[in-house]
Amino acid sequence: MSHVADETASQPDCWRRAMSLTPAGLPLPGERVAVVGCGTSLYMAQAYAVLREEAGLGETDAFAASEYPARRPYDRVLAITRSGTTTEVLDALARARAAGIATTALTGDLDTPITGAADTVVDLSFADEKSVVQTRFATTALVLLRTHLGLTPADLPEQGELALAAELPEGAAAAGQFTFLGAGWTVGLANEAALKVREASSSWAESYPGMEYRHGPISVSGPGSVVWSFGEPPAGLPEQVRATGAAFEAGVLDPLAELVRAQRLAVALAEGRGLDPDQPRNLTRSVVLAGS
Repeated sequence: MSHVADETASQPDCWRRAMSLTPAGLPLPGERVAVVGCGTSLYMAQAYAVLREEAGLGETDAFAASEYPARRPYDRVLAITRSGTTTEVLDALARARAAGIATTALTGDLDTPITGAADTVVDLSFADEKSVVQTRFATTALVLLRTHLGLTPADLPEQGELALAAELPEGAAAAGQFTFLGAGWTVGLANEAALKVREASSSWAESYPGMEYRHGPISVSGPGSVVWSFGEPPAGLPEQVRATGAAFEAGVLDPLAELVRAQRLAVALAEGRGLDPDQPRNLTRSVVLAGS
């Protein structure tokens, strides 16, 4: 079994542990917060930012760490970084601290520069991973943040276990093109699902807000395509997708549990193509830039 398959399967247990944590340094109600990350961590940041704002707990923006606007007057910068070594994340935290902004980091490795880069560091090393491809660290970080907002269903780990046993979308293993759709906080999850499929299997995968799909992306759908909605799809969209000849999947589990199914699909596609899902082409565990 690949590392990523094993780590995907361990997510419900990691989520249970995250749901029991009450770490210091997470955003307080009313704080104006910027959440930064790279790759998968950015997409978890996008999901959390929408959840927090919709809960009325304060203005929350998500940025790729390299795009963090240091001149904006935030109360806190929250970084999500599995490796604790990513250059852009460390730079964003340094700019925030120079501006007198409180900083917090969620990480999977305390033995890294992140421990000196943030005012508060939350230890999620129990969810760290061996695979280059992120699964359980990212979802565990989001479960922790979602729980802090009071928005994690009590049965989420059980839903994760259902996702591990559920069938994958019919025909997905033989498909050549994938489109993932979301709305609100699940746009970030759709972005992450597409990234997983691209990384692990080198497949053509895209992601969009569900209502944007008809504004161009529907033109690439057809026989051999799968369109997968995280949450309730826009009215009439399933019928329009099927009319193109594409398969349509609407998740019925919690969207984070549905992401587990998409992770499983990514691994299945990679294995079906003779690829190593732990070692995607041209990728490393962390991007550390020369001279940083």
